[in-house]
Amino acid sequence: MKKMIQKMSLVVFLLSTTLIAACTQPLGAVESTQTASIAAQGPLDAKEIEAFADPLFANKMKEFNVAGSSFVVVRDGKVIVNKGYGFADKEKKIPVDKDTVFQIASVSKTFTALAAMQQVDAGKIDLHGNIEEYLGGLKIPNKTGKPVTMYDLLTYTTGFELPDETTFTGPQYIGQDISMDEFLSKHMPTVIRPPGEAYTYDNTGFLLAGYAVEKASGIPFAQYMDEKVFKPLGMTSTSVRFKPELLKRMAAHYGPNGEPRPAEGHAPTDGPQGSILSTAEDMAKYMIMQLQNGKFDGKEIVSEKSMELMHTHQIFADKDIPITTVGFENYFPQYANGQHVVLKGGNMPGHSSLMVLIPEQKTGFFMSYNNDSMVSADIYKEFMDHYFPEKAKAKADPEPDYLPLSEADAQKYFGLYQNTRAYWTRTSITYENGSLVLEGEATGKQKLRMIHPLLFVDEEGEKVAFKEDKNGNIKYFYHTTPKGVSLAADSQKMEMKKPYSDVPNTSSYKTHINNLSAFSIMGATTGNKFDPTGTMTQGEFADALIKAQGQYVMAGSEDGLREQLAAGIPNLNPSAPITRQVAAAMIQNLKQLEPVATSKVTLQDTADAWAKDAITALVSQGIVDPDTKVNADGSFTFRAQDLLKRQEASALLDLAFGYYSLPIKR
Repeated sequence: MKKMIQKMSLVVFLLSTTLIAACTQPLGAVESTQTASIAAQGPLDAKEIEAFADPLFANKMKEFNVAGSSFVVVRDGKVIVNKGYGFADKEKKIPVDKDTVFQIASVSKTFTALAAMQQVDAGKIDLHGNIEEYLGGLKIPNKTGKPVTMYDLLTYTTGFELPDETTFTGPQYIGQDISMDEFLSKHMPTVIRPPGEAYTYDNTGFLLAGYAVEKASGIPFAQYMDEKVFKPLGMTSTSVRFKPELLKRMAAHYGPNGEPRPAEGHAPTDGPQGSILSTAEDMAKYMIMQLQNGKFDGKEIVSEKSMELMHTHQIFADKDIPITTVGFENYFPQYANGQHVVLKGGNMPGHSSLMVLIPEQKTGFFMSYNNDSMVSADIYKEFMDHYFPEKAKAKADPEPDYLPLSEADAQKYFGLYQNTRAYWTRTSITYENGSLVLEGEATGKQKLRMIHPLLFVDEEGEKVAFKEDKNGNIKYFYHTTPKGVSLAADSQKMEMKKPYSDVPNTSSYKTHINNLSAFSIMGATTGNKFDPTGTMTQGEFADALIKAQGQYVMAGSEDGLREQLAAGIPNLNPSAPITRQVAAAMIQNLKQLEPVATSKVTLQDTADAWAKDAITALVSQGIVDPDTKVNADGSFTFRAQDLLKRQEASALLDLAFGYYSLPIKR
């Protein structure tokens, strides 16, 4: 197999990543032309649904620049509405209809969970047994001593260090045939957290779940899904693979601004984590089976017991903050209006999907559309508000009685935390005037009030749930904020390393050095010595920069990042000592900061032309080492041609990629 290089696409990162961005936009109300009493009965009448949905989709598709979308609603075992909006191909004026094919991306995970539970029903897989018994001899590197189970895979709690190490997508994979055997022998992350301990959205987990289905059943995964799932459900336009007859009906792909883009395939070719193609017509049958407890057209597709696991919350941040079921998720429960909802969304570059099930109401809807926006978040909210509005409360909920928190009791929360999936998402927790203070790049500084010792609320009303280890030490937190990508995973508390013997407590660089050490970005050179005034090579700094930037965790992205950080810098040599101006240019190449207009700064010393703008941009944002002083008039001397010291590198990297909100006030 040729070396796989993936251009980094954070759209594929996770449903929640793009859903977060969408949910920060205003949600306009779209009034139904039918009476409220009809809507209050739920989606029962096709004409009423269309009267509600038609203007909603027209408005939202225009707002989010969506060319075309499918929309299907089922209830009580019947399809109520199944129609398309806009164009599958706007250049050719081909409309979307119920048979338009879309890539449903991570909605595929629910199918993989279903297949795995079929094998559990058949007694071929033990849901809570060591998954390696079902991998045909494939071993999972594991530093914890606790084996991974199928339950861990399906509930996003495997403990993998790099859960996106197996997420390869690109146009080049459409024409290839890469087996899971071939792929997984070369791409396997390591388990570094005890399985079941922490929530981390995990593509690798579902890839392995599908591989276990293949090995336990003795049937290739794509064939298994055809024979055991799609065919029994009559899903004739659904496949794990890019079949020619489906490609002919597949909607064109567009970027957020409406620009055409190529379709992308997966490696391996059969992608249990996200490679399924389907239509609204077929997905309606799948939802009906889900809402009929695993039965369809008189056949049992999966047991009622297994379906209950898929529809029951399994993993919680707090007892009132459910996160996942077996296969499904529960992001933004406030949109559910008190209903029990399970949902799953998916994103591939140019295609997005969302499936929402309300099991107790025997109701579900599904939509696929052809761009990278998350218009589906708005549709979901409006659908629930229209058909399942939250019942009026007799009186407003009283403000909780927040508990006091002394500085002594707050100590156990203090420290630096790193998201267990998105390593670039880092958070600091300190104490100030009776409150914990959370600081992150996306959230800024937020004071936290205590509901109980493991649950706090921030200034915007979002919950922060902490988790202890067996000794009562704080180990993780989960933040429900829609800002950034915190919803992608628990954040883990970093262990502060033993103080370096050659970094005095009075050093203005000590905090920066300690921060980078905690995140394993820079460490000792020999023994317990940091060598703060020592120099670095260009290659050493590039290595530290890649770790500090954090997005190397996306499969195949590191080569692209290294190419990006070198852009426009002449005569780079990994073995050569690095100067301060080269370091500044490398940081800016990845950071891409704009100079702060209100913080005009003027470089006083000599720097090469290719480095001046980078230096100015960083300094205007407050990314400057302690020995570089900015005068009251904005003038400063950067010592651009000097060699970069290790302590200076620690300060620049910590400030550029730490937990701070930019610009940093001087």
